[in-house]
Amino acid sequence: MTQPPSRWQGLDRKAIAVAEFTIKQQRKRLSTWVVLLVGLGAIGLITLFYVDAMTMDYEAIDNDNDSVDWDNDGYPTGQEILWGTDPYSSASHPGLIDASVVPDAPEIWINEDDFDWDDLQSGSIGYDDDGDCLNASLTKSRKDSNRNGILCDISIREQLYSDSLLIISDPSVDEDPDDEAYAKEAIHRAFVLAIGKLGFVFLIGIFIPLFMATGLIRDEMSSGTMHFLLAKPMSRSEIYLFRMFGFLAIVWPYLVAVILLTALVTGFIGPSDGVFRTQDVGVWLAVLVASMFATFVYAMLFSLFGIMWKHGIVLALPFAAWELGMILTTLGAPDAAILRFSVIGWAMNIVDAGAAMSWTDTPIFIQMGMFGGLNQPLEGAEALDIFWSDTGLGLSHFATIALSITVMIVQSAVCWFVGSVLFKTKEIE
Repeated sequence: MTQPPSRWQGLDRKAIAVAEFTIKQQRKRLSTWVVLLVGLGAIGLITLFYVDAMTMDYEAIDNDNDSVDWDNDGYPTGQEILWGTDPYSSASHPGLIDASVVPDAPEIWINEDDFDWDDLQSGSIGYDDDGDCLNASLTKSRKDSNRNGILCDISIREQLYSDSLLIISDPSVDEDPDDEAYAKEAIHRAFVLAIGKLGFVFLIGIFIPLFMATGLIRDEMSSGTMHFLLAKPMSRSEIYLFRMFGFLAIVWPYLVAVILLTALVTGFIGPSDGVFRTQDVGVWLAVLVASMFATFVYAMLFSLFGIMWKHGIVLALPFAAWELGMILTTLGAPDAAILRFSVIGWAMNIVDAGAAMSWTDTPIFIQMGMFGGLNQPLEGAEALDIFWSDTGLGLSHFATIALSITVMIVQSAVCWFVGSVLFKTKEIE
């Protein structure tokens, strides 16, 4: 004798049936494919700009001017400083000390004093690669102008009452880095953060639910097909939830595919010591998680707007504008309290925490590009500074991600509850 299906088995069957019905509906609609292809096209177009940036040649700049021969004696300034001769007097040059010493080509003294990242990441010292500090005719106190007891180095300190780092270099230390290597790394990180935050979490996160989820319940109410769903032994709140499952069954695999494709392109083309950049995996996972939960919350909210009014998209547009303002706020003031009243603010916390765990040296990397004793910021430093943000919650990275996901689940649940209550009061046309 067969046992009757349990309550949970019946619930599973109802959920699968409604979700499958929703998937079939969405797949047959031309608007679904247009929305998904437009999102894919927008991401692809932006990625082409990234590919172009990675294939460009960046001019090597002599940031410290030590490739210049100020006294016209044939010897570049860097070579004269290394030998201890006066770079501003033609009567003093290395050839007078050792006749076998020939003038260096000026190119040797461009990019000759790169950043020593292994030392900097450990928070200890930089290194005077080219000797223009150690060999210069400077007093001992000048060679230790950062007052840390070490001659010709870089001091890294945490600023009081701030989470930022203060980097102070002794004279002419790490002042002429490899401009192209820095630019490509900085532009790569800035692009991943920019397309992750603005492209996937915000643009796709709002764009797809706006056009696909706003009518998830409303369209069925207006067309009369809702009567067929209500004829089943299901409550309206269950129909609302199960149709959302069908929507997510389309959107979440789409997000996985597009983000994976973008990650592969940037992983193979981006700067790396090997064939593929594995250090970005954590950032892309954070972008994926943030995008999935953002689409979930927005879909619940926009479908709620559709239940409230048959022109629900009109209500959704002002909210989308609000979220645009909030994402811009996260770039400049990630600790602003107003962000806690948005969806995008919590989603950005996930991306920022994932980036902080994956690229632990980014604060130092930005500081060196912006203020590392250079005459002007290096290419890419300012862009990376804009898109890199702290979460502003004061929690560990894992705690930030867990809290943000929890809040977004609660936001979705509240929208579902309110939408279910309104749905029960609506008459079906």
